[in-house]
Amino acid sequence: MSFCCGAGMVGSVGSVRHYKTLVHNVPIMFCPVCDRIEVHPGIEGEYEILVEYAQGDQAPEVDFADFVSVDNTSELFENCTMTDEAASFADVLKQQIDVSLDLLRVAKELGDDEWREALMIRLRRLSERLKQYNKRKQMSQKSA
Repeated sequence: MSFCCGAGMVGSVGSVRHYKTLVHNVPIMFCPVCDRIEVHPGIEGEYEILVEYAQGDQAPEVDFADFVSVDNTSELFENCTMTDEAASFADVLKQQIDVSLDLLRVAKELGDDEWREALMIRLRRLSERLKQYNKRKQMSQKSA
């Protein structure tokens, strides 16, 4: 499991911009708290080779899946907190909130004010993201 700013990173498949080239369908890890995105370490070598060739060809976009076969997606993400294949983004955020609340209880018991404050900041950010996600979801359901 990867961590970022103390939060568990979430496995997904998405698009990543590398300089002037946009690479689609890349296995990535992202932090639901600070929005940091990184290429999944399990395919990082293949990704780097692909973007090197794409940049040499000055390709504005490439599809990772067209050049690299990732048949073991479930194995790739098995150590992640949660993948977006198994649940909605709201469920991922709720899981992160639950973990942070558990850690907050421990921080309070230990009297660690610095850790407690960091967890409060994380909880506020996760709660904001969940509210924004639910708001967007309601708006899209109304327009459909």
